[in-house]
Amino acid sequence: PRSYPAGFVYIFLGLYYATGRGADIRLAQYIFAGLYLLNLLLVFRIYCRTNKVPPYVFFFMCCASYRIHSIFVLRLFNDPVAMAILFLAVNLFLEERWSWGCLLFSLAVSVKMNILLFAPGLLFLLLKRFGLLGCLPKLCICALLQVLLGLPFLLANPVGYLSRSFDLGRQFQFKWTVNWRFLPEEVFHSRVFHALLLLAHLAGLGLFALHRWHRSSESILSLLKDPADRKHPSPPLSVNNILWQSGQRGKGGENRADLRLGLHRPGSRCGEGAARVCRLNACAQIVFVLFSSNFLGVCCSRSLHYQFYVWYFHTLPYLLWCTPTSKLAHMPKVLLLGVIELCWNTYPSTVCSSLSLHICHGLILLQLWYGTAPLPAPHAPQPGKKPAPLSKKAR
Repeated sequence: PRSYPAGFVYIFLGLYYATGRGADIRLAQYIFAGLYLLNLLLVFRIYCRTNKVPPYVFFFMCCASYRIHSIFVLRLFNDPVAMAILFLAVNLFLEERWSWGCLLFSLAVSVKMNILLFAPGLLFLLLKRFGLLGCLPKLCICALLQVLLGLPFLLANPVGYLSRSFDLGRQFQFKWTVNWRFLPEEVFHSRVFHALLLLAHLAGLGLFALHRWHRSSESILSLLKDPADRKHPSPPLSVNNILWQSGQRGKGGENRADLRLGLHRPGSRCGEGAARVCRLNACAQIVFVLFSSNFLGVCCSRSLHYQFYVWYFHTLPYLLWCTPTSKLAHMPKVLLLGVIELCWNTYPSTVCSSLSLHICHGLILLQLWYGTAPLPAPHAPQPGKKPAPLSKKAR
């Protein structure tokens, strides 16, 4: 029996022999420092592809988290290894290399099971991109890698390996919890409480899948069809997104909102700009679905330990800035990052720190829900009446 899936065994066995059977701790720290830099590079590449997060936020991601540095370079946990592989998989998804991305996603799952929090979002994206029949080969890639990596354990003790490595009912110790310190210990260990958290998680995934991830006017069941058999209506856009994209005008006279709506005139110079905006939107949609899927799982986790911070730390800037932001609204988002960091650096956790963490998570969820609300259906102007001119602010 193993506490983690088989990929963890192979990777840390390699580290064991690379460091003289675990004796050269400094070399291990250098390896994890390199992993930390690689992880940052992969995250920055994702953010550059989406063009959502202001550059100054990267400073906080690099330099302002003592806890993340500790998880990587002092504690040498397997969580950073799993997340680095996951971010590599996300980069492959953004490059439309879905088979290779699924292979690496499954590899990340084999290191630490928390990667499964991204799985609902990935399944949605695969169905949207390939339909039910088209996504089955991708799912088979994920399953086949798990079988190949776990084969020595499955041949020797299949029940022990599967029940321990993928133990969804694992009990956590109350003394290590970061997010539920304000609850009595008997409630923390209650099966009823765990069931309620699971229901909340499933309800959140269902609501986001129906109303925030799925932008088509068709039923969500249309995702089961082959993409060629679906209707292709223009996806509804957020009002805030339209205002956010309409700040500047292109050389051909169209503003960026026109490019979002496909209204650039034939022969204008905005064709390349429109294509770039479409690429940004496609990348942003992939990242939004995956990161929000993981964040919903973190919010409903039965317990968060200190090393679990790396599960979503590098996704927080995107979750905070993926919705349109006025200049005055940047400071509250930076403040949220600071409060979350303070909660994770409070050891042992307190009633105040765990409550503050939940409040911050709730505020981010509200922003994701209302900041990505679909555009209301336009009303056709009555005949004989001229449309009202746009105000300067709307323009």
